[in-house]
Amino acid sequence: MNAKMVRVRALVVKEFRQIVRDPSSIAIAVVLPVMLILLFGYGLSFDIREAPIAVVDEDGSPDSRAVVAAFQLSPYFAVRLTPSAPRAEALLAANDVGGLIRIRPDFARHLRAGDAEIQVLVTGTDANNARLMEAYASGAIAEWSARSAAEGQPTVVGPAIAETRMWFNDANDSHYFLVPGLIVLVMTLIGSMLTALVMAREWERGTMEALFVTPLRPDELLLGKTIPYFVLGLLGLVLCLAAATLLFHVPFRGSVWMLAGVSMLYLLVALSVGLLISSAVKNQFLASQIVMITTFLPAFMLSGLVFDFRSMPAAVRAVTYVLPARYYVALLQTIFLAGDVWSVILPATAVLGLMAAVLLLATRRVTRKVLE
Repeated sequence: MNAKMVRVRALVVKEFRQIVRDPSSIAIAVVLPVMLILLFGYGLSFDIREAPIAVVDEDGSPDSRAVVAAFQLSPYFAVRLTPSAPRAEALLAANDVGGLIRIRPDFARHLRAGDAEIQVLVTGTDANNARLMEAYASGAIAEWSARSAAEGQPTVVGPAIAETRMWFNDANDSHYFLVPGLIVLVMTLIGSMLTALVMAREWERGTMEALFVTPLRPDELLLGKTIPYFVLGLLGLVLCLAAATLLFHVPFRGSVWMLAGVSMLYLLVALSVGLLISSAVKNQFLASQIVMITTFLPAFMLSGLVFDFRSMPAAVRAVTYVLPARYYVALLQTIFLAGDVWSVILPATAVLGLMAAVLLLATRRVTRKVLE
C-alpha cells in the first residue's frame, strides 16, 4: 500500500471514530431521513379523500337518486344531503363543504329528452383542490352515465364517451410520484449537510490546522472526508427506499443497479456541495444556512416535484437547469414508475456526472488556496 493510500485510510478511520463519538452525524444520516420521509410522505399529498360535498336532489326521481348514490359510493366525497340550494350555498360560503352538486326538479324529464344537466359548484379558494374536486365529480357522473348506458337507460352523455387511463399510475395515487421526489429532498439535505457541518466543525475547533501540518494533500483530505459520509448517506438512502416500497407501496419497475448507480452519483454531488460550502465559509451556522438556501429550498420549489416547469416564468425555468435535484427527480420518478427509459436516464446521468466533477474540482481549488 503506497503512502497516499495509507494517509487516506488513516483519515477515513479517524472520521469513522469521530462519527461514533459524535452522534450528530448519525442523527443527520439515519434519524433525519426517517423523520422526513414519514413526515412528508404521510403529510404531503395531492389526493383528496372524503372531501365534504353538499348534494341537493330537487327531483327525487329514481334517476336522480342513482346520481346521488354515485357520489355516495365515491371514495373521494363525504356526501351531505341538503334539502335546498340556498342551504347548500350557505354551507359552501361557510367553508363547511368544498363543493355543491345540484340536481334540478325536472332532471328525469330532461334526461329522457337528452338535455339534462347536473350543476357542479366548487369553492375556488384553493385552485388545486377545486380542479381535483371538479375532476372527481365529473368522474362520478361519468361512472353513473356508463352504468346507466350499460343498462339501456338514458344518460346525460352524448354518443361519444371518453375512456381515460392513468399511464404509469393506474391507482391515481399522488404518493407514486411524490415519494421518489421526497427521496431527492432527503438526500439533498443530508448529503450537503453532513459534509458542510463536519468540515466547518473542523475549522471552528482548530483541528483543520492540525491536519494541514500533516503530509496530507488537498485531494487526499477531500477523499478522506468524503468516504465516511458517503457510506452514511447510502445508509440513509436505503432507509428512504425501504420506506418508499414497504410503507407507501410505490411500484418499482426499473433496475435496482440503475437506481443504485444514479443515487450514488447524486449523493456524490450533494456531498461535494457541502464540501465546497464548508471549505469556503468555515462556520457551522453559516454553512447550515447556506445549505438550506442553496440546496434544500431550490430542490423543493424548482425541481419539478411540486410545481410543473411549464407553469414557471422563462427566467425561473432557465435556473432549474443548473439544479442537480431537477435531474435526480426525473431519474427517480422514471426508474420507479416507468422503468429504465434510456432517453431520460442517459442525459440526466451525464449532467449529474458533469456537475460532480465540476464541484469536486472547485472544492479542491478552494481547499488548496486555504492550505497556501
